[in-house]
Amino acid sequence: MKKFLRILMVVVLVALVGWVVFYLYKQTKKSPVVYETEQAEVTSIIKKTVATGSIVPRKEIAIKPQESGIITEIYLEPGNLVTQGDLIAKIQIIPEMIQVNEAETRLDKARLAYENARIEFNRSKELYDNKVIPESQFLADKLSFQTYEKDLESAQNNLELIKEGVIKRAGAQTNTLIRATTTGMVLDIPVEVGNSVIKSNTFNDGTTVALVADMGEMVFEGKVDETEVGKIKEGMNLLLTIGALDEEEFKANLEFISPKGVEENGAIQFEIKAAVKLQEGSFVRAGYSATADIVLDRRDSVLAIKEKLITFKDDSTYVEVMTSPQIFEKRVVETGLSDGINIEIKDGITKEDKVKVPKS
Repeated sequence: MKKFLRILMVVVLVALVGWVVFYLYKQTKKSPVVYETEQAEVTSIIKKTVATGSIVPRKEIAIKPQESGIITEIYLEPGNLVTQGDLIAKIQIIPEMIQVNEAETRLDKARLAYENARIEFNRSKELYDNKVIPESQFLADKLSFQTYEKDLESAQNNLELIKEGVIKRAGAQTNTLIRATTTGMVLDIPVEVGNSVIKSNTFNDGTTVALVADMGEMVFEGKVDETEVGKIKEGMNLLLTIGALDEEEFKANLEFISPKGVEENGAIQFEIKAAVKLQEGSFVRAGYSATADIVLDRRDSVLAIKEKLITFKDDSTYVEVMTSPQIFEKRVVETGLSDGINIEIKDGITKEDKVKVPKS
């Protein structure tokens, strides 16, 4: 039995030594590392920053009533095109009882004064016709009568305006009809029939009955981080990508950079505005979210490679170029503009050179 155990131990030891030798042999026979290569190509490099925002009309007008009252008719819907003077809505004036009472009292007084002046004028005219009074006195009485007549007419008109919002002799001119003050598209009508509306005054901005805008002139409004705002200036070109129209790209021209930043989520943001160049046949709705690529610099038709192929060490910038199969040599290169992925190569390699791709 002991002899058997000794033989078994020897066999196990030999097997273990054999396995170790075999493992070490395999390790020495590992396949050599094969590096991939890429070549430079002629392309355009665009260095840009990104701003997010929305597309809005340059001119958006809020239509407000000239009198306070209740909406009785609405003649348009959002999306309708209007020209200046088109009818939008009609209101019914609900006058204040204090104003009505004061106007009625003024009318009563004016009527009494008018009747008294009319009697005096008729008597003066009769005396003048009989040559009892001089012409100067008759003309004075006539002027007084005409003055009281105008006062009565004014008091009547004032009461009509308070009650109806229009005087009879004005014809179609009335403050109860709300009309478009500009030409464009109706974006929104935030009121309904039966809603009370307030006219604009010193203490109140007034109720907006409709929003009208010129959809042919749109503006991109966005915000740029403080780290990027120093790199942009008015007149730069923008490339707009609209989320709802992802297959189309619009051009814009930067025309405003806010001189004051606003803190948002711990970062300072500066507002920018750019005039959008609309494409023929495309309709851009107000409020579309958009992303603007602001072109800071660009190089067209230049030799470039992937930036990951370049090694930056101290003051040197170099790549490894293959001279024979899997044999590489370092080659110093002069670089130019980079967009973060591709980088311009001014000198050092050609299109035919195969550049080593470092193992990640």
